[in-house]
Amino acid sequence: MKDSLKNIVVIGDRVLIKPLEQSNRTGGGLYLPPSVQEHDAVHTGIVVKVGPGFPIPANQDSDSIFRSEAAEQVNYVPLQVREGDEALYLHANAHELEVNGERYVIIAQNSILLVMRNELPDMDMPDLNEL
Repeated sequence: MKDSLKNIVVIGDRVLIKPLEQSNRTGGGLYLPPSVQEHDAVHTGIVVKVGPGFPIPANQDSDSIFRSEAAEQVNYVPLQVREGDEALYLHANAHELEVNGERYVIIAQNSILLVMRNELPDMDMPDLNEL
């Protein structure tokens, strides 16, 4: 899968996601046709590639923004999403594409509601049982 995506460059705050298969049953045991599942509001998938982030000028001098050399120097505010994260995203904002027979979606980071990752950064989190 990675070999087929090596020539794809994700731009800006965009994220490339491999959608996970959804259950074709409701909680009550009814089977849903694929057309109903595809139009659900929220989907899950695995983040395959992420863009560099939100572009910001390298030099914050107001006069340098209009000079041509300032356009060549760009810094990025990195995205919170990382490759390998499982993402819960809004399907309405997704653009579907197919690469070598595999289905993917590309979305802006702000369409991702949350991510689940195996390792979490070291943070002083309160014990919820003590609250």
